[in-house]
Parts: sequence; structure tokens; C-alpha cells
Amino acid sequence: MEYIDTHTHLYDERFDGDRGEAIGRATQAGVSRLFLPATDSASHGALIALAKAYPARCYAMMGFHPTSANDNPRWREELELVARLLDEAPVPFYAIGETGLDLYWSRDFLREQEEALRFQIELALSHDLPIVLHVREAFEETIALLSDYRTRGLRGVFHSFAGTTDHYRRMRTLGDFRFGIGGVVTYKNAKLAPVVAEMELADLVLETDSPYLPPVPHRGERNESAYLPLIATKIAELQGISPETVAQTTTETALRLFRIE
Repeated sequence: MEYIDTHTHLYDERFDGDRGEAIGRATQAGVSRLFLPATDSASHGALIALAKAYPARCYAMMGFHPTSANDNPRWREELELVARLLDEAPVPFYAIGETGLDLYWSRDFLREQEEALRFQIELALSHDLPIVLHVREAFEETIALLSDYRTRGLRGVFHSFAGTTDHYRRMRTLGDFRFGIGGVVTYKNAKLAPVVAEMELADLVLETDSPYLPPVPHRGERNESAYLPLIATKIAELQGISPETVAQTTTETALRLFRIE
């Protein structure tokens, strides 16, 4: 079976001691491609270096994380850097992100986050790239903002989706969007599990968000892409289908999403 991890921070310093080995373990588990979301300028160099080192395995995105705008007087400079790197293209970029809205820590920076998100939506549209959206405690605000772009051909993925069935149904109408499902779906009493049971398999892609959110039985450990089959197996259980079907369908969806031949 072939899997694609559509969201991993493999360039994170927590992989500095065994990054190559982690890629090897992912390959052994059947994970053929790893998509790397950007956060801000503190890690752009590491992300680009990793994409250059493993061009057949690691696929770069470019963007600015919503919480990186919080209490940051240079957040507009960060956005200009994102735009410049997209134009310079030191490596191929396959998506804009991760961006979005995150009001978990504070609502004080909603205006900045919304402006940063709109800036990156325009980049996604002008570069004809999908957008990778981070949404935390901000579903209504995100839906309202994205409604302004409903007719403009926006496409992308709601990364680490953790909403309700109602959120899923409403967000499907906002553009050509897919939903990233990660380790949270495996947690005991996870509210996401019954939602995933009702979602269309063709709307789903797999992700780890490593080193964060490891699936059961690895909670409390550093997450990594080799654990992706555990997420696929849980989705298969919830939908009453085979893990092979989940692997094949989510892989095909990810390839279309990122326009990989």
C-alpha cells in the first residue's frame, strides 16, 4: 500500500538526530511522499534545505502560520518574504501554507490573522496553488472569510480537521477543498471519530502533523510519518471499508490536490 503524508514538520529540530532514519522508516511503512508546511522565517531555511536534500520524498509549501502573526510587529514583512520566496522558487512549492485562523491562544490578533490569510489566499490564486488551512477555535470566522472567495476557484485542504459534521458540510461548499485527518481520530472518545464516519472518503487526505499529535498507541511520543498507516486503519474501521481502499483513495486524492504526476 502507498500512503502520502500531506502535512509533516519533518524539518523541526526534534528530528535533527534521526531525520534520515525517520524518512527511511516512513518509506518502509509505505509512505512515499511527505509534504512540508511552512510556519515562518525562523524555519524556512530548514524546510527548503530538506526539500533540496530529498527532492523525491519531501515536497515544500510556503506560507505564514496564523499564530506567528500574534504580537509580532514584523508580520507584514513575513508575508512579503513568503511572496518573494514563491517568486524566487529555490525549490518547487506545491501549496501555500500553512495559514488560516487560530483563536485558541488569544482573540486579540484576529484582524492581523485575517489580513495575513487574505494575503495568502491571493497568492494561492495568483500562483494556481492549493492553500493549506489551519483552523483552531475559529470555524465560524474562517467560513465567513472564505465565503468571499467562493466563486474564485480556491482549492486546498483543511489541515488537521477537528470540526463537527455541520462544519464539514458547510466547508465543502466554500471551494474545492479536502480535509486532513490525523492522529486525533484514533484517540479514545475522540469527537472527530463519528464525524469521520460520516465524511466522504474522497474528501479525505492523511496527515501526521508530526512531530505533533501522535496516533494511538504512540501518544506521548514524538510523532512521525511512519505512523500514518495507523490513521488509515482507524478511518477504515470507522467507515467499514478496507485499509487498502483508504490508502488508495487518499493517495489518489492527495496527488490530484497537489497536482503531482
